[in-house]
Amino acid sequence: MKNTEELVAEASAWWDTSIIDVHPGKIAIRGYPVEQLIGRVRFPEMIWLMLRGELPAPAQADLLEAALVPGVDHGPHAPSIAISRMAVSCGLPVNGAMASAVNVLDDIHGGAGQQCMERYREIDAAAGASGDLVAAAEAVLARHRAAGEKIMPGFGHRFHPVDPRVAPLYALLRKAEAAGAIGGRFGRIGHAVEAALEKHKGRHIPMNIDGITAVVFCELGFEPELGRGLFVLSRSVGILAHAWEQKQRGRRIMGPMPPSIPYRYSGPPRRDLPPEVAARVTND
Repeated sequence: MKNTEELVAEASAWWDTSIIDVHPGKIAIRGYPVEQLIGRVRFPEMIWLMLRGELPAPAQADLLEAALVPGVDHGPHAPSIAISRMAVSCGLPVNGAMASAVNVLDDIHGGAGQQCMERYREIDAAAGASGDLVAAAEAVLARHRAAGEKIMPGFGHRFHPVDPRVAPLYALLRKAEAAGAIGGRFGRIGHAVEAALEKHKGRHIPMNIDGITAVVFCELGFEPELGRGLFVLSRSVGILAHAWEQKQRGRRIMGPMPPSIPYRYSGPPRRDLPPEVAARVTND
């Protein structure tokens, strides 16, 4: 049998964490007293500190912040945004609307950035230190096509012929590389993927927001799964804004389409019940 001290020690170690140390009147995050962080550390730096354990260099924080800005919103036609608005119209409070919306940011709607980061890393490994990045991209893309994956996450866009969010982030990446803040290899991998796609498709398929933020997060050393988490943080801002806007408007029970626009029915035509079923007597 364990004695009382051993049981208390076991209970204390149950949720072991290196992130935060909280005692009455004292809070330290990664060892830093919270009162020293407040007013001195920017929110992107705080994200980095929480996820990586140390404060970032200013150039790293600047790139992370820049990558978080353009992902906040993409309009009410984005499912996560639409869900937040519909949830509010059905009576959910802001927190419920946000939870409902964030919950759909999975592999199809919200996972492209993580998937793109994984492909970039495959290409990086396939090319080696001095290999041909375009040839490595072609090989990796061909392997995924052979596995039945028809698209390269992070490239092409159903709405934007050219995604306006890409060029500004590439410019910041080039600036950071020139300053020695990043190596620039994943930016070159991104261009290699564009070249490989163009060779395969016979037309240019430009990078989209998921592809460019995947470059940024890879350059900054984040794991792919954290790349998705960072996107969720970013999109949560838009989800909150739309939920709050909808709440102010006060409209109730708004579905995905206005009632004046009918949905398409594709089932069987109207028909009568079979005689043996129609003859049944219901008991009230």
